[in-house]
Amino acid sequence: MMVFLNGEFVTEAEAKVSVFDRSFLYGDALFETMLVQNGKVFRWRKHWSRLEKGADFLKITIPFAEEELLARAQELITQNEQPDCLLRLHLSRGVGTRGYSPKGADTPVLIMSTHPAPVIDPQNPPSWKLATSSLRIQADSPLNRSKHANRLLQVLAKAEVEALKADDALLLSSENSVVETSSANIFWTDGLGIFTPPLNTGALDGVTRSMIFELCQGLGINATERPITVQDLQQSQGVFATLSSLGIVEVTEIDRNTINRSSPIFERLRAAYWELVKRETEV
Repeated sequence: MMVFLNGEFVTEAEAKVSVFDRSFLYGDALFETMLVQNGKVFRWRKHWSRLEKGADFLKITIPFAEEELLARAQELITQNEQPDCLLRLHLSRGVGTRGYSPKGADTPVLIMSTHPAPVIDPQNPPSWKLATSSLRIQADSPLNRSKHANRLLQVLAKAEVEALKADDALLLSSENSVVETSSANIFWTDGLGIFTPPLNTGALDGVTRSMIFELCQGLGINATERPITVQDLQQSQGVFATLSSLGIVEVTEIDRNTINRSSPIFERLRAAYWELVKRETEV
């Protein structure tokens, strides 16, 4: 497989960065994971916009213009012969002086790689069992607004719930309000409308999350931000998670409590989501 590394296409074996790279040392970096269908990156502009905002906040220079990088991404997809895949973009501050100070780290490192996309059977789509993690997200942290590469909390939360045979971790805020999962945004329904935790709880402004509001508007479904406790989430009429790699994933269980699956809203949204993906990535 080929990898794009700072302007060059190299093999995986040749794709190397310094052991003093700040992404390796401190997680001083940003990343995006994008769905690719029919050789086209789905919602590239949304991912790029979030990357730009994160880079502006962290004061990391993106070393390529948007149009040039998209062209390189398309070339990478072609070289790897992966028309249906996941594209990962990683932007590191690069190498600087020893210590936390970013001084001297003036040469960012940008890497893009492709990875097999999960195979989704429309007749048997994926579903998740969630378990609540003991770890908490600090609701007022400005870092929540960026998809930064320091993901140790999510790593530990995932490991914690995997020991409980759960598919993903449900993360709560420091105020014990539901925020998201370790890898996805969370939604629920009361049978009439759709709800998701507000961003000020600590939730990431996910690309697929924003699409749910867009899809709901087209389907005439009310979509609102609202805080919720784990107990109330378990009593809802349906729960689902959203992420770029899988789209919309139904949640069937939280902390070994079965979730109600009586609402037809979920199926309408999932069908509308994949129809939109198909329409925007048609050759």
